[in-house]
Amino acid sequence: MLFYQLHEMGRAWMKPWTLLADANARAFAADGTWLSHLPGSEQLSAANELLYRIGKDYEKPAFGIHEVANDDNDRTYPVVQLDALVKPFCKLLRFKRYTDDPAHLEVIKAQPTVLVVAPLSGHHATLLRDTVRTLLRDHKVYVTDWIDARMVPAEAGAFSLDDYIAYIEEFIRHIGAEKLHVVSVCQPTVPVLAAVSLMAARGEATPRSLVMMGGPIDTRQSPTAVNNLATEKPHAWFEQNVIHPVPMNYPGRGRLVYPGFLQHMGFMAMNPERHLESHWDFYQNLLKGDDDDAQSHRRFYDEYNAVLDMPAEYYLDTIRVVFQQHLLPRGKWVVAGERVDPSKITGTALLTIEGELDDISGEGQTRAAHTLCTGVADTHRAHITVDGAGHYGIFSGRRWRNLVYPQVRDFIAAHAAPGVATSGGSGATKTTTRRGASTTKPATPRTRRRKTATPD
Repeated sequence: MLFYQLHEMGRAWMKPWTLLADANARAFAADGTWLSHLPGSEQLSAANELLYRIGKDYEKPAFGIHEVANDDNDRTYPVVQLDALVKPFCKLLRFKRYTDDPAHLEVIKAQPTVLVVAPLSGHHATLLRDTVRTLLRDHKVYVTDWIDARMVPAEAGAFSLDDYIAYIEEFIRHIGAEKLHVVSVCQPTVPVLAAVSLMAARGEATPRSLVMMGGPIDTRQSPTAVNNLATEKPHAWFEQNVIHPVPMNYPGRGRLVYPGFLQHMGFMAMNPERHLESHWDFYQNLLKGDDDDAQSHRRFYDEYNAVLDMPAEYYLDTIRVVFQQHLLPRGKWVVAGERVDPSKITGTALLTIEGELDDISGEGQTRAAHTLCTGVADTHRAHITVDGAGHYGIFSGRRWRNLVYPQVRDFIAAHAAPGVATSGGSGATKTTTRRGASTTKPATPRTRRRKTATPD
């Protein structure tokens, strides 16, 4: 139980040394100083910066989205980040575009509204910066910005998976389900599907569409190393070994959490050779004066190394419900006394997206949502498998921007309002994206004809 406290003591002990390394790196690299003319000054500067970046504290990065071009790239809009709704464990952010051109203003106002549900899983919502920036080309965008649990006072109470679902329901109602499209990335696909299922079962309005990307809907399909870890250990093991109280130097002191630094250790342990190679390349780039590659390294690890604490209740619920007992695909999940039944969803279109090489959510885990959502018409559902893409490649980077996003944009536009025809695809189709082109192929031996959508 003292592990977190020992970690904080280690950080405090290391801080003077990391600051010294930063100062040394600057001193040996500064133009016009006698230190920069010493033999080996380049090596000393590079080595000290590497040490500094290995040992420094990484704070939550900013989204830093201040402007965005439209999809035709002929107009740039200033962007302001606003707090649309503030809850103890999450901020609902709005990225609002501005223009003084009446014609462009009308275009913006008519565009679909999207809620991006970010994972509460290690990294901050800023990991989806590229996702948000790209969606802003053609959409009004909201994002769930989950708060580091160590920063939430204990008086705010516990936060469970049920609470997460309740938050998603509240955000959907706040924005307005009738005009909303929900994009969930990775872990949130499960609670988002639960939230919409519960709303549908109550007769509430549900979003126009759901876009689910690389999520663990049914981890019995193509289990990965991440999935296996959750099943190899009993539930009590996680409770006893990864849950720790927040130290006294944080507002959430005493709150039980899964600490971010432990999650980060797990991330690094999954592929240590890759990270060692990346840091060695960074050192070499500094020696060569390759500022562009060095800056790319800094940007990546500023994001990757910034982690948050997860509330213990939420984490343990997720392990049990999603990975060990598979309650959602088995139809056994009860949330606050209500059974989660995705078949109740009828007026919401469904798009699932998987990466061919995803080593976090294996092939078929996200697509399993189609098996559960039997009430969604074939003309209102589609699936995309992105060839050559890993987990992050389906929502960030070149493949996301050039191959995945155009299909997401078209799917949302096709279901933006009642009576609008779909742009293609049925539940039985598989869209495989490769080498800059898209082809639609039957996922079953039987070929189905495209149909015109009827009003949702």
